[in-house]
Amino acid sequence: MLAALRRDIHAHPELGFEEIRTSGIVRKMLGEAGIAVHAGLGKTGVVGTLKLGDGSRRIALRADMDALAMPETAEDRDYKSTTPGKMHACGHDGHTVMLLGAARELARRKSFSGTVHFIFQPAEEGRGGAKAMIEDGFFKKFPVDAVYGLHNMPGIATGSMAVVAGPQLASSDRWMVTFRGIGTHGAKPHLGRDAMTAAGQFLTALHTIVARRVDPLQPAVVSACAIEGGSFEALNVIPDTVKIGGTSRAYSAAVRDQIEEEIGALAQGSAQLFGIKADYRYIRQMPPVVNDRDATRRALAAAQSTLGAEKVMTEFPPSTAGDDFAMFSQEVPGAYVWLGNGPAEDGALHHNSRYDFNDAAIPAGVRFWTTLVEQELAGV
Repeated sequence: MLAALRRDIHAHPELGFEEIRTSGIVRKMLGEAGIAVHAGLGKTGVVGTLKLGDGSRRIALRADMDALAMPETAEDRDYKSTTPGKMHACGHDGHTVMLLGAARELARRKSFSGTVHFIFQPAEEGRGGAKAMIEDGFFKKFPVDAVYGLHNMPGIATGSMAVVAGPQLASSDRWMVTFRGIGTHGAKPHLGRDAMTAAGQFLTALHTIVARRVDPLQPAVVSACAIEGGSFEALNVIPDTVKIGGTSRAYSAAVRDQIEEEIGALAQGSAQLFGIKADYRYIRQMPPVVNDRDATRRALAAAQSTLGAEKVMTEFPPSTAGDDFAMFSQEVPGAYVWLGNGPAEDGALHHNSRYDFNDAAIPAGVRFWTTLVEQELAGV
């Protein structure tokens, strides 16, 4: 049943804050299981609440529901996306189904004492779904002592997990620099102030931030990902402005602050060198995901109980990707774990047009969530 449901959701992907169909399925299945449902938190977000016994501990489990704005190119799936330009290329279809399965199983067993909130979050893929749920009062409506997240990982065998304390995912920020010069004829550069040359100087220097300014023992990424200036229809015109934008990643608040400062210093220095101006914006999107030690210990115990200690890795490299689960775990202790998705078929990792969630991973995910709740809320 859960595999069929996962494939149904896969065939009907919805982007962030558009998860009308998906959240409708979630509401229906939670309600049928006797779980209290709160809909509309963060637009399309859903929170299911199950309270049993007199235990005072309260925890939250989070799954994301949204798809990506990209085409699905695999041709051999009868459940391929039916919506052009939209695809579940990160496994959120699987995450949704595993948490639904666990919620229904816990409602059936009634085997814990305390409160668990099942968070079905919209818009994880860069659209701010966690922030929207929190701004709509998640922690006021559903106070919790700890929060847990799970993400599939191609390359880890199905039936295996990685549970590690400390940094798991990097902060994810955007930056933009606009160089403002004086445009002129391409044959008469001396009559203007060249924003294009300043932008080139800036791009060359940008990569010295990580190589020469950040502590070599502190991982960081600064990448320029977009540039805009001039026209290929007017190759004899030096433009007035050149705009450059990109992303930056870090695992610590100090390095994140340093990157913001260094990009700005390079932008202003490059502009001054060529006698022009630079406008700089640094947009903080989400903090890093850093696992709390006690929450990680609890998640590890559940994983080992579920799968066996030999199937659970306690060392696994962090990812430079980001996840707005960090918005929840910066408010209360949290742990974010990796669930094996099996080999990356044809090299298809997350955000690849051939990626697919592995249905064989569903049972392990459901068992992990169920065991975590039963151990966390044992009423002792």
